[in-house]
Amino acid sequence: MRGPHNIVRLIRTGATFERTGAMQVVLDAFEAPKPLRILARTLGWPFKWLGYKGDPSMPPATRALTALGPAYIKFGQVLSTRPDVVGQDMAQQLRVLQDQLPPFSRDEAIAQVERELGQPVSQIYSEFSEPIAAASIAQVHRARLVDSGREVAVKVLRPGIERAFNKDVDAFYFAARIADLFAPGARRLKPMDVIEHFDGVVQGELDLRLESAAASEFAANTKGDEGFQLPEILWNYSARRVMTLGWADGLPIGDNAALDAAGHDRADLARRVLSLFLRHALRDGYFHADMHQGNMKVAANGDIIAYDFGIMGHIDEYTRRVYAEILFGFIKRDYKRVAEVHFEAGYVPADRDVDEFARALRAVGEPIFGMDASHISMGRLLNYLFEVTERFGMETRTELILLQRTMVVVEGVARSLDPHINIWETARPVVEDYIKKSIGPRAVVSDLLETAKVMARFGPRLPALVEQALIAQSHLSDEAANRKSARSWVVPGLCGLAVGLVVAFAAVAIG
Repeated sequence: MRGPHNIVRLIRTGATFERTGAMQVVLDAFEAPKPLRILARTLGWPFKWLGYKGDPSMPPATRALTALGPAYIKFGQVLSTRPDVVGQDMAQQLRVLQDQLPPFSRDEAIAQVERELGQPVSQIYSEFSEPIAAASIAQVHRARLVDSGREVAVKVLRPGIERAFNKDVDAFYFAARIADLFAPGARRLKPMDVIEHFDGVVQGELDLRLESAAASEFAANTKGDEGFQLPEILWNYSARRVMTLGWADGLPIGDNAALDAAGHDRADLARRVLSLFLRHALRDGYFHADMHQGNMKVAANGDIIAYDFGIMGHIDEYTRRVYAEILFGFIKRDYKRVAEVHFEAGYVPADRDVDEFARALRAVGEPIFGMDASHISMGRLLNYLFEVTERFGMETRTELILLQRTMVVVEGVARSLDPHINIWETARPVVEDYIKKSIGPRAVVSDLLETAKVMARFGPRLPALVEQALIAQSHLSDEAANRKSARSWVVPGLCGLAVGLVVAFAAVAIG
């Protein structure tokens, strides 16, 4: 219920940051200006007693986020991939949010598995370990199947996680509504739409049947990708709150020391992480949207293994082409074309100046073009990008939120593996390959063929569609036609035929 009672929840958020000591740490990490610091401390300090205590053994920011709940932990997971934004120390502290949270008991997990699968655990698994990894929504146990002896991973949702998430999201909706009403400048960011999008993503995570389906689709798309593996989903041992998949042996991609000791080339891994994400987003329009270090391993042969498919992103063909053209324009340093693409796609209001926007984009691209990541301040870059979006009235595109979020996370993971990675040179071959296949003469021929297929499929229905449209038009114009001469009736009749044809072809186009 999105009522005023959420005011207490929001106050408690600030109070928790104050009580755990995280307020000052977070303000320092984001280099907050003095007025914001004064405001935050003024609002937080009087209500400090309302804040959650959290686990005193944890660092302040981690302690506050874990105490507040799963939705806040999700935010912390994103920040853990950006040491260039929050600092190396805080990023390292937040890394525990990826898969090292306090677990629930093995007995609770077993009881939940038995309820979901409808039989005793001993009849399914000959071994069932204590939790080996625990995140905000679920935890993982290592097990062995009775029938085949195969080693598997069993993912089990946290008890009561649905209620906890809904409680957090409820407060977020309330905060977004307040921002909508009392902060007109924030409306272009569409806070309600953003929270609604977040809510939809989270609800998908809370049904492991959907995650299993996502993993299956992702596996079908990427089966030919060299150096990339996905664990197999075992549908017979999966349900809404339990998922069983093949065990993936490998080193955590966030453990640089272990990767070095095993002889893996971290620079190559960084390039592959970034290239794989771009390939999946552009080629397939379907990508892993939660690619932080806790969801990837490196196999002994150097393959990258991805898992945890609760959050997947999808972008349509048109958006992929826009995205590719923007990236390609930056790579070629053609800022005028990048600006034009933004206007053509409707990302920038038509009443703004395209040349002025191109110059703003040049100010974004030139300082970082050709530079390795160690010389790029992502914090300052994101700050300037926000200024540009505000200046040109750019609204939040909810369909791009997952893509943009994943880009930030993946670039952070790549940077953590190789601080000197050149993102432009890494992206170039993937983007150029997509451009050749999807934008140009070959793409035109492909589009025409797709259109012909649609026409052929719905061709037999065209006469009936036209007839239905003509009949409908005839009924609407009967009364007017009766009052006109025979000569004046011809014009609306022909117009009706034209409308009928347009309706028919529109119906064909949209299926």
